[in-house]
Amino acid sequence: MMSLTKICPAFGSLFLTAALQAGDWPQFRGENGTGIWSASGIVENFEGMPNPLPRKWTAAVGAGYSGPTVAGNGVYVMDRKVTGVSEQESVVCIDRESGKEKWTLSYDCHYEGIDYGYGPRSSVTIADGRTYSLGMMGHLHCLNAESGEVIWKKDLAREYRIDMPIWGLASSPLVESGTLVVQVSAPADGATFVGFDAVTGEEKWRAFPDKGSYVSPVAIDQAGRRVVVAWSGQRIAGLDAETGTIYWEVPTQPTRMPINVPGPAFNADRTKMFLSVFYDGSRLIELGQNEPTAKELWHRKGINERKTEALHCMISPPFFMGEMIYGIDSYGQIRCLDPKNGDRIWENVKALPQERWSTGFPVQNGGGIWIVNERGEIMITKFSPEGFEEIDRARIIQPTTPLKQRREGTVLWSHPAYAGTEIFLRNDRELICVDLGK
Repeated sequence: MMSLTKICPAFGSLFLTAALQAGDWPQFRGENGTGIWSASGIVENFEGMPNPLPRKWTAAVGAGYSGPTVAGNGVYVMDRKVTGVSEQESVVCIDRESGKEKWTLSYDCHYEGIDYGYGPRSSVTIADGRTYSLGMMGHLHCLNAESGEVIWKKDLAREYRIDMPIWGLASSPLVESGTLVVQVSAPADGATFVGFDAVTGEEKWRAFPDKGSYVSPVAIDQAGRRVVVAWSGQRIAGLDAETGTIYWEVPTQPTRMPINVPGPAFNADRTKMFLSVFYDGSRLIELGQNEPTAKELWHRKGINERKTEALHCMISPPFFMGEMIYGIDSYGQIRCLDPKNGDRIWENVKALPQERWSTGFPVQNGGGIWIVNERGEIMITKFSPEGFEEIDRARIIQPTTPLKQRREGTVLWSHPAYAGTEIFLRNDRELICVDLGK
């Protein structure tokens, strides 16, 4: 049963009131999916501030890992609520200034065969006045970003033979060149990735007979073209968004199971691409600049998840800063790597809990790195080839997702959004806004 609450009649304002603003965070990991926060005038430490940090507003939401996104006057998130025999996923829009609910789209969704099935994983993508959401079991929606009115929708599990990943469909949709690129994870249909017309929802192309991964596609500039980088459970490839034409592909066959979660990291000029997987270690790939090509330069893999080489990332995304590669290894070790060969330059084991799948979400701002960790703390840090420096940390939100492997019993595994000088962050009960401006 589909229900829509608090709908505004402003369908005609599609391309006006929901227009993107400078400093928005309109897709997973922000503008272009880079995890870079461009705001200036933010605090340098938390001295003199309350702990936990004071909130601009708090909005009630249900459970889920879906990280918020921000565009225009809206903050968007997905959640799940279970009441008796009723199971529903929702797409929720919150007013950016007041924290009040603008609209909610809810639909019945029964979770089956999913581990850690607390709620949807993927982030809502906003483009051209529309929102695009992908639920855990394959409910795909295109909505008017201002009003929540349904433009088109699909039940991918009915249209494709999904080989459901053990953690469900977690990849966030990408809008590029008028195409909505979605990781459908239907290898029997040759539809691991599908390109839909972003306006009508009509299928334009499909690609690969692979098992799915949990990685969101991204678009980059390469050799004078816009290239969609799509990473399945078995290969990473560069495609044309409009036609699905494959420019290049590099095999990444897993030794045990597809478990690639964080997406690729790119250096500043997009000549290098770094990949890291929990069981299968790290790869550095060279991207052609005269033609859209790709070539693996090295692959480093440790003996197991504890005796790792280079980086074995799980949830935390790796990144380039300057010439170096940085990331969080399998048990919370923060590392710096030499991109020439993957050698470890340094390691820090004090900043994060040393636990299996210990998680922090790093975001670059100028010369600093902000990290929200799984304990609900926000950290101001600096990374350099010389080492890791923690400047300050403060409590920002309560971790609420149950995880029996943790001594504390709960974790926060939802990516934050940074828009303007504000951070938007959720747990399984609330979505909050905190102003980090001076």
